[in-house]
This record gives sequence, structure tokens and C-alpha cells, in this order.
Amino acid sequence: QVQLVESGGGLVQPGGPLRLSCAASGSIFSRSAMGWYRQAPGKERELVARITSGGSIDYADSVKGRFTISSDKSKNTVYLQMNSLKPEDTAVYYCNLRQGSLRLYDYWGQGTQVTVSS
Repeated sequence: QVQLVESGGGLVQPGGPLRLSCAASGSIFSRSAMGWYRQAPGKERELVARITSGGSIDYADSVKGRFTISSDKSKNTVYLQMNSLKPEDTAVYYCNLRQGSLRLYDYWGQGTQVTVSS
């Protein structure tokens, strides 16, 4: 099994920064992808950023140039540095790990609230 523990959410003013962390433990494959999704009230969960074990990175168009995803493989930890935050970034942010051999499995963290408001 895989466990994902997130930290770093909170309240921040528009234009401010915030950093999220997600530590993975358990049975983690050498080939996997970790990322961040978010879900705002009344909206579907959407991909924010993802990084593969090979170093490939994807961002949602809405966060390009403002958010940066990175990872520390030695700690099985992924980070999301969020800068120039906007009120529309307000959501519950979920850490995700995707891995598998014959089929892909998704594992989720418990979610951390990010609120951007003055």
C-alpha cells in the first residue's frame, strides 16, 4: 500500500506564495508519477502539475509561470511552489501518486485547503 501525507496549505493574500509538500511511503515503484490536483467547490478535480520519475513535467495552463513542481527522490517527496497566487487558485489540493505494471493505480492524499483571499 501507499500512503501520501500533505502539508503546507493555508490562507494567503493574493499575490503571495505558498509551498505544498507531499511525502509518500509504502510500496513505491521506481517508475511512477507524482503530482497535485485541486478541486474547488462545485467544480471537478483538475490536474495542477505532475512530475514523473524520469523528470517529465506537466502543468495546467492556468498555473504555468506561477507554480513549480519539484521532487526529492531520496525522500519520496514532491513539492509545489505556488507564487503569484490568485483567488481562483482557492481549492482543496490533493497529492497524487500514479504507478503500476499491468495497469495504473492512483493513490491520493487527504487533501489540504489553500485559500487565497485578502
